[in-house]
Amino acid sequence: MIKLISWNVNGLRACCDKGFRDIFTQLDADFFCLQETKMQEGQLDLSFEGYTSYWNYAEKKGYSGTAIFTKHQPLQVTYGLGIDEHDHEGRVITLEMEKFFLVTVYTPNSQDGLKRLDYRMTWDDDFRAYLQKLDQSKPVLICGDLNVAHKEIDLKNPKTIRMNAGFTDQEREKFQLLLDAGFIDTFRYFYPEQTNIYSWWSYRFKAREKNAGWRIDYFLASASLADKLKEAKIHTEIFGSDHCPVEVTVEI
Repeated sequence: MIKLISWNVNGLRACCDKGFRDIFTQLDADFFCLQETKMQEGQLDLSFEGYTSYWNYAEKKGYSGTAIFTKHQPLQVTYGLGIDEHDHEGRVITLEMEKFFLVTVYTPNSQDGLKRLDYRMTWDDDFRAYLQKLDQSKPVLICGDLNVAHKEIDLKNPKTIRMNAGFTDQEREKFQLLLDAGFIDTFRYFYPEQTNIYSWWSYRFKAREKNAGWRIDYFLASASLADKLKEAKIHTEIFGSDHCPVEVTVEI
């Protein structure tokens, strides 16, 4: 049985000032994946006994970035998608384990005015193809901030937000294509009708206090892992970022 955590920390150095180390220790995961670390190599001395860490930094300072802390030695570690257009922002790390791949991702935001929506569409297609290729050799667990609320149930105010970044018809369709390609949204696998559980809240308008949030942080799994999924959680009780950690437990 392995426990995996994924958390968009919205700046790891800032999150460390808000209790990250204690939260990390309390959660005691086998794999702890981070998105939006917003740092460069050497800017933070962070290690935990029993864990090895892998980092993918954006070339642009204070932007994006991913990391994985693991108790288990991977066979191989890959950074990015192997596509130059996508591999300058530190968005993907893949660990090849004996029985599965673990991929953490920080999906590009389509931005205000949907300035980056066209790029996002290309990213979604290329990322899906990358996962499908991995899935041909062994099952895949995917986690991270996918920057999309899949259905109206996944955010507080769907009617007023429709066609904003993260809830455009195009982004939602791409997410559905990913599921149709043979992947499971693990939270919905266990809680198909659950409402009012979110993973991100704007820092504005007292959104978290009002629970006016979005569920945009996910654990996805190859369909072949369905019978090995044991539990999925969203840790709404944990603060330190505008996102909260998400979790999955797998018997693998």
